[in-house]
Amino acid sequence: MSDRDADFLEYVSAHRGRMLRTARLLASGDVHWAEDLVQVALTKLYVHWAKVRREDGAARYADRILVNTFLDERRRMWRQREATTGELHDAEPMPAQDPTERLSMLEVLAKLPRRQRAVVVLRYFGDFDVHTTAQLMGCSEGTVKSQASRALATMRDLLHESHQTLEMLR
Repeated sequence: MSDRDADFLEYVSAHRGRMLRTARLLASGDVHWAEDLVQVALTKLYVHWAKVRREDGAARYADRILVNTFLDERRRMWRQREATTGELHDAEPMPAQDPTERLSMLEVLAKLPRRQRAVVVLRYFGDFDVHTTAQLMGCSEGTVKSQASRALATMRDLLHESHQTLEMLR
């Protein structure tokens, strides 16, 4: 194994979990789609690994690739997503205190447009500031702020509607 490959493997071992958590949120809990997003991002990162390691910005570059891969999904109309044929239990569920809370949040994230979902995941789950989020998404800080504002308003409305529906069913 070359030094380059060993260095890349060390990076993947240290950062894959973080990338997978972010991808799961972007994919609204779809574990298999999240795995695909991370795999594509790591493949693209490996291609540019020598340059990235010289600049020592691998984590930021990998995050940007991951977000762009997620956003590019909608642009590829020719790509058909695979349909599952049964339940697979090969991945651990995302940690949450209340399973119903986790499901409703993932459902709400799934209803957001992709750019808004990416902003919410990066800003509030990834804890990136506005400037970094804008860099990762390749847009202006104003766009990040407006997308976050719209997303949070939509999420509030959806969660409120969900709560009212639950109350009616009781």
